[in-house]
Amino acid sequence: MAETGAATGRDAGTSAPAAVPEQARGHGGTSAPAPGTAAPTVLEVLRRLDSGPRGLTEAQAEERLARSGGNTVPARRPMTWPRLFVRSLRDPFTAVLGCLGLVSAAVLAWGTASVILLLVAVSCVLRATGEHRADRSMAGLRELVATTATVLRRRSADSAATAREAPVEELVPGDVIRLGPGELVPADVRLLRASGLTVHQAALTGESAPVTKYADDRPGTSGGGVFDQPQLCFQGSSVAAGSASAVVTATGARTRFASAQTLSGGPTEASAFDRSVHGISWTLIRFMLLTPPLVLMANAALRGRGLETLPFAVAVAVGLTPEMLPVLVTTCLARGASLLARAHGVIVKRLPALHDVGAVDVLCLDKTGTLTQDRPVVDRALAADGRDDPDVLHWAAVNAWWTLQLADLPVPDALDEAILDAADEDALLAYDGTAAVPFDPLRRLATAVVRTPGRLGRHTLVVKGDVEAVLERCALADDARERLRGLAAARADGGVRVLAVATAERPARSRDYTPADERGLTFRGLITLRDALTPTAADALDVLTGQGVTVKILTGDHPGTAVRACLDLGIPVADDAVLTADRVDALTDTELAEAAHRTTVFARCTPTHKARVAQALRTAGHTVGFLGDGVNDLPALRTADVGIAPRDAADVARECADVVLAEKDLTAIAHAIGAGRHASGNIATYLRVTLSSNLGNVIAMLSAGLLLPFLPMLPVQVLTQNLCFDAAQLAFVHDRPHPSALRRPTVLRPRELLRFITGFGLLNAVADLATFAVLALALHGPGTGDDEAAFHSGWFTENLLTQALVMLLLRIGRRGAEGRRPGPVAWAAGALAAIGLLLPPSPLGPLLGLTTLPPVYYPLLAAVLGLYAAGLLAARKRYERRHAEDAPGW
Repeated sequence: MAETGAATGRDAGTSAPAAVPEQARGHGGTSAPAPGTAAPTVLEVLRRLDSGPRGLTEAQAEERLARSGGNTVPARRPMTWPRLFVRSLRDPFTAVLGCLGLVSAAVLAWGTASVILLLVAVSCVLRATGEHRADRSMAGLRELVATTATVLRRRSADSAATAREAPVEELVPGDVIRLGPGELVPADVRLLRASGLTVHQAALTGESAPVTKYADDRPGTSGGGVFDQPQLCFQGSSVAAGSASAVVTATGARTRFASAQTLSGGPTEASAFDRSVHGISWTLIRFMLLTPPLVLMANAALRGRGLETLPFAVAVAVGLTPEMLPVLVTTCLARGASLLARAHGVIVKRLPALHDVGAVDVLCLDKTGTLTQDRPVVDRALAADGRDDPDVLHWAAVNAWWTLQLADLPVPDALDEAILDAADEDALLAYDGTAAVPFDPLRRLATAVVRTPGRLGRHTLVVKGDVEAVLERCALADDARERLRGLAAARADGGVRVLAVATAERPARSRDYTPADERGLTFRGLITLRDALTPTAADALDVLTGQGVTVKILTGDHPGTAVRACLDLGIPVADDAVLTADRVDALTDTELAEAAHRTTVFARCTPTHKARVAQALRTAGHTVGFLGDGVNDLPALRTADVGIAPRDAADVARECADVVLAEKDLTAIAHAIGAGRHASGNIATYLRVTLSSNLGNVIAMLSAGLLLPFLPMLPVQVLTQNLCFDAAQLAFVHDRPHPSALRRPTVLRPRELLRFITGFGLLNAVADLATFAVLALALHGPGTGDDEAAFHSGWFTENLLTQALVMLLLRIGRRGAEGRRPGPVAWAAGALAAIGLLLPPSPLGPLLGLTTLPPVYYPLLAAVLGLYAAGLLAARKRYERRHAEDAPGW
């Protein structure tokens, strides 16, 4: 059942719980209790640490320091830049570029070889630099750690404790320290005493509001998450107001702060982009290594040719592989990232992450700050019979107003602010407050005393707080009290926070009011509060749904609170679509991967749970994005394919993220997904077009080499044709995919790509073979040197014209004309066709071994191209129909 009445501005359970084994023995430090277990008392903690309220002696501290080590954030030793550079050479994509450079050098194409090897060097430098910068960014953690602390130490066991400033490196478990306003918490501590203490935990949880802490020593069950435990403070947080003394429970690598770094500091798994590029790269390598031996063996067996065909075989291998792939990929991603930064303030820190964002089909996020704002609003005011009653809100506002005015609170209470925002302030002026008994976490109540209007000599006590605490102090029959408990529980199970309001009249008096006066109350009703929805969340969720993205809520909140926010925003949540952390712990990785697919809300999550859910979704085949802003989100940020953080997130979370948002806004994520799919769609189109065309040419070259007494095309002609084709396809950088291509995740799938290029490559080879027949008819059979040059020229022209058609017709998702004015791809295809028609008869033709073609060839070629275009359109329509449910662009 949800929390039903803690009158505090903090939502119960907004941070993640954690279950970490205790390390109390040996003075390694104690950890927070696991959810659902009994929280240890101060006495139990001190006994485990072998310490006391006066702290440790100097000898004990020195002995423990030598045994447990200094209280420093462990620094992971980063790899050197040269080692990162050498490691990047092992990447398959880089291997493709290196092989291309060697192949180009083998055919004496020194210019091409130099450019390709330069691309290899640039690629390795960029990758090594990015990884080196990421390693150095972890040093930002140290900026969140205090440098000195006020610690109580004794010279001997019998001497008095004295307070002194000590370097935080010298703190050990068992030390007693003092905390004051503005100070950083130097280690994980358990409070011994606290006065008006509020702590900023944004660096740990991402929550902007300070959290109330107190030395609650009541035995019982510790509900909520570890950061919700009021008696615990953690390294990396800071004191907003108040003071406290506390005993150090964990230092160094054992703190929650350091644990988050450890979980986030390991090697990351390959992202969706890395996996797809690796698959495509190895496919290209296999084709490239297989082609030259086939050409050599076929020519040697059927034509008796020897090593003189080696340059041709190597040129065929170069023609199969897209040399411009790294240039186009980098340009597409860089252009998309630049437009995204200028238009929407979204920074893509790692270019491949833009593709990964476009491939995201599951987005994991917390509730607070994204779906809801970090503040409550009044939902309803209910009388004892369950009907709406504005009078209940009125009395709650009277309590909130005069408690705020008279109790001298360190910070305004968020729930009181919400009540005052919903109430009529003019009506409050009729009351004159005389006293207030502020909220106490033990009583779970706040009381305001006002003069009763029109009743001289009478005071009215207005009590507001936890439902159970208020009901215990009301004059009610047992059955009425039980009925009201059920009413409050039903509302709480609906995901709202519930406060009870009661009043009592007393004779006016001058002496102070105390908690003992909170008895014999008249029950007035219930106030329910819900989280304020983020204004843009509903519209952004509609856009994400239209993009085929499923939203998963990973939160430390009570499940009812998260479900309520989802339902308010129109996110359907089935009865079996909610998993709590304890149920997640009971599932194996395989079972979790199956359950994660149908689950919408994961509640009471720790950082470990969030990372495990993200990994389970990836195991199930999803591309996962995770939005987080606190140190506790680091494991999930690194586990997801794409880590996303707002600009005001904790420094280390922002550095760990792949994408940084100007604000924590789902609308910006939707824009990023659209930009990623735009860039990825253009990359996919380039790969599809160039590889299917190149495969068709290779098949035709192998066939022609076996049918003709001469080489079907000279090596220089192959390379020239390939260079023209690749240069023309740079226009895809500026192409605008059809809107249908942005409605579903775009993923570079090597197997899908292989099936596509095989089918359309065979169709291209048929067109080439038909061209051979046309050339035989037009030239009356090749056999002389002139016929050889004419054959080369005819096939060269036909190749560039078919490639121009492929550029125009194989952009899956394009429907009809793009408009009155041709786009960049149309202009590039036109230029490619013009080169194919004009280069052979031009003065440059003879330099490449080309010659003028007979006029009869052109109408025959037009017929072949017409049939080829019809075949392409028919095949494309069939492909789109069969793959309507798959990602567009493949």
